[in-house]
Formats: sequence, structure tokens, C-alpha cells
Amino acid sequence: VAAVLAGLSLLSLFTCGYLAWGSRRGGAGQAPGNLLGEEPAAGAPRSQPHIIFILADDQGFRDVGYHGSEIRTPTLDKLAAEGVKLENYYVQPMCTPSRSQLITGKYQIHTGLQHSIIRPTQPNCLPLDNVTLPQKLKEVGYSTHMVGKWHLGFYRRECMPTQRGFDSFFGSLLGSGDYYTHFKCDSPGICGYDLYENDNAAWDHDNGIYSTQMYTQKVQQILASHNPRKPIFLYIAYQAVHSPLQAPGRYFEHYRSINNINRRRYAAMLACLDEAINNVTLALRKYGYYENSIIIYSSDNGGQPMAGGSNWPLRGSKGTYWEGGIRAVGFVHSPLLKNKGSVCKELVHITDWFPTLITLAEGQIDEDIQLDGYDVWETISEGRRSPRVDILHNIDPIYTKAKNGSWAAGYGIWNTAIQSAIRVNHWKLLTGNPGYSDWVPPQAFSNAGPNRWHNERVSWTAGKTVWLFNITADPYERVDLSARYPEVVKQLLRRLSQFNKTAVPVRYPPKDPRSNPKLNGGVWGPWFKEDEKKKKPDKNKGANKQKSKNKKKAN
Repeated sequence: VAAVLAGLSLLSLFTCGYLAWGSRRGGAGQAPGNLLGEEPAAGAPRSQPHIIFILADDQGFRDVGYHGSEIRTPTLDKLAAEGVKLENYYVQPMCTPSRSQLITGKYQIHTGLQHSIIRPTQPNCLPLDNVTLPQKLKEVGYSTHMVGKWHLGFYRRECMPTQRGFDSFFGSLLGSGDYYTHFKCDSPGICGYDLYENDNAAWDHDNGIYSTQMYTQKVQQILASHNPRKPIFLYIAYQAVHSPLQAPGRYFEHYRSINNINRRRYAAMLACLDEAINNVTLALRKYGYYENSIIIYSSDNGGQPMAGGSNWPLRGSKGTYWEGGIRAVGFVHSPLLKNKGSVCKELVHITDWFPTLITLAEGQIDEDIQLDGYDVWETISEGRRSPRVDILHNIDPIYTKAKNGSWAAGYGIWNTAIQSAIRVNHWKLLTGNPGYSDWVPPQAFSNAGPNRWHNERVSWTAGKTVWLFNITADPYERVDLSARYPEVVKQLLRRLSQFNKTAVPVRYPPKDPRSNPKLNGGVWGPWFKEDEKKKKPDKNKGANKQKSKNKKKAN
């Protein structure tokens, strides 16, 4: 079996199926008026497309209708069926890493964000010397708007979305929070409000509206007020379906039969999200954007089974480098696609959107920007081979080291105690501690509470710190080939080592007590004051000068 797995080729498979768009009414974020009306005349030809990037939060690989889910997602199913489904598409295993790679086109090791996420109390953000996707799009005339979850840091004003290329921002700065009140507690007593409009707390919008619906209404307002003859970049980063598991009551209607309370709530949240995306699409049609638009849909990482998400039949979950943590639901829907109704099984990564979208927008990528992403538009639209042959999933030098990892286990090439993962062609290598590694089948959600009885447990020999899989032949990571193909292991370890030589230091500072919302009017927001930083050196400089004089006298 192993020989067969190793020998399968990398030929891309394309399957075709066409479904006509069927308009339907929806309630999530429904704006007044009939969104099913005729689309206005397109007017003069426009070469720069409208770009709508929709990022879902914690949606599991199985949690879409066309992947066999019991949760109904008619909007996503139709958009994907008429577009191109990305079935070899990868993101990062957590929120901040995926968002940073989307917006910069760079791996985490090249931004310093290779460990965990940006915490609310950390003086940290996406490094300011990184050019962002909206900044590049603004250079070529795009109006840029962000609605939803930022999670790329905010400790100083320069880190805010409006300072990183967005003309407007409406949403949350943190990684999670209450869907209705928009409050978030990072720890006992460290709580604050987290809803912003541009650079200020959006108290006026605190009307108890469910965030999925509220964000959709904001998107509709932006589309209604913008001139469709001018290009727009709209980044919609929904909070759903991230915990806490909350949804309006009427979305539970079709899921009363799900006994597991977390799965039931998750299903209701996803149903609301699907309806919201329908309303966004209808607004694109109503206001004259659709015919010249590119809609990209992606999850930011795998699902979390303990919070209702399912990645079956993939292994692992959010926060891990198993396929269940990094292989994502993704598709592109656009009238501009050449091969509509197809499935792309070529390798695509979230860093690829940066160069792909800038090129589509007729922008320029500076020669001095060392990107990790590739332009994959012809791969998606025309079915051509992907320029990408590898993905560095990550190297995290400060994650908990694997106890039995060593340089010896890595053939003197790599310390296998370090958490890392890499994909080269059809091979995938993991080292260190890859994280929770069970397979969680649908039966695991059959009981009222969380249940691991049905999970397929892993029975690796103790002390294992290297795994090798042929992902093309074994996407479920059931047959470890590391012992059978040591030369392949060595090749991938060398590639890891090469990547590691280009890594910048990890940015993961300790918490700053000044971040407490109590010191900032009860709001999570920028707390670092540049003026304070400047005053202190001046004071010390004077003191040091006096000390120097005294020292000279003493000498």
C-alpha cells in the first residue's frame, strides 16, 4: 500500500458541473427594498474588477453542503458550483496567521508572527514595514473597505485598519467576543467593548444586533453609496462561526434534531452566515457590481470539534498542522472566470491572494518585496498548472518542544523537537508536536454533550517526532511513510532548514498592563503613546549626561 501511495502522480483533476443561479430571499442583513430587482446597466467597460473577499472564521472542512455536511448552505453551494471550487487549498491553523498572510502575501516566518495569535493585551501588531494588500490596491485607484474581524493588533494607532490601507473600517479588533453586546473579557476583570467604526468605538451601533447581520447591513450600505464604475475592494471578515456559539432563534428551526448542543448552535450560526452571503451577493447585483466582480470565499482555519465544527474525514482540528487544521473550504465565484463550474485540485495557499489580486487590479508588485505567494489566477480561471510546488505551513521555534525530539532524529539536519510542517509536491512532513491528532467522525456529535467515544485515537509509538505523508494519495494522513522513505524525509528537512535561514525573530511580547480597557474608557483600543516613549529617553539622556560629567570629575 505504501508503495502505491508514494507512486501516485500529481496530475490535477478537473470535474465540471453547472448550476444556474437561483435567486432567493434571505433575512440576515436584509436591507429595505427588493434586492431581486434588475441590475443597472453596466455602463462603460471597466478593466479593474471589483474584489470581494469573504473570510469565514473557524468553518470546518466538512461544514459546507458540497462537502457532505448535514448543515444546509444553499448559497455557498450555488456560488461554488457556478465558480471554481478550490479543493487543494491551504490556510494557517489559527486566526492571526491566516489574516497576516492574506494581507501581506508572506509566510509567518517573514513577519515575526510565527507563534500563536496576537493577544489583546500584547503590545504587538502586523509589523508596520509590511506593505498590505489594501495599500497596493489604493495605489491603483481602488476604494478599500473592511467590515468584520481585524485581529492583526492595535496597541498603537498606526496598527489600526485605517492606517494599514483601508479607507473605512467597521468591526472588531480582537479575535472573538459576544455577537450581540460586542464585549470581550481576556481574563477576569480585564474586559472591554470591541466594536469600532474607523478609529473610534462605535457606541452608536450598539443596538444588540447579531454581528453577522450587522456586518451584512454595513456591506449593503457601502455598496449602495459607492459608484460601481470605480473599483472597490471589500474585505468582509465575518465573526461567524467562531465561539461563543450564539445565533438568532429562528436559525435553529432546521436543526432541532441535532442532539449535541454545540453542533446545533454551530449549525444555526452557519445557516445565518450562508443567508448573509446570499444578501451580499444580491446587493452586488442590485447596485451594479456583480458583472465585473470577483468573489472569493475562504475559511481562516479548520473547525474546532469541541465548539461544534467538523473537519471529517480530515485529521486534526483548528490549531494543528494536520490537514484538518489547515486545509480549508474555499472557492472563487465570478462572471470573469473562464472555466466556470470546475474543481481546481492544484496547490493554492492563502498567501497567493496578495499577488493574484494585485495583478488582476493592474497593480505593481515592488521588486524589493520578497513575497511567498504566487499569482494563481490562470490556475483558477483557466485550469492551468499551479506555479506553487511547496508550502511552508510554519516553523514555530517557541512552541512547546517535543520531549523526544532531537538533531539525531532529524539526521543532523533539523531539530525535530521544533514544531514545523512543510508540503513539497505531494509530500508533507511534520516535526515536533503537531497538535491534537484524532479523526472526529460525524457520530462524535450524536450525543447531547462533547463526546470523544467515537473518535479514532492515534496509537503512534511513544517518542515519535517526525511524520511523512503522501497527501495526494492519502489526504487523511493515515499512513506514515517516514520510516519507509528516509531520503524523502531528509530532503524535506533540508528544505525546512533553508526556509529557517530566512526567518525573522519571533514577535511575541509579554502582556502590557496599560492595555486594560478600564484605562481606556472601557474600550479595547490603542494604548501605546508615542509621546510617552519619547519623553523617557530625553529624561534618561539628561541623567546620563550628568552622570558622565560626574564620572569625568572623579577621574
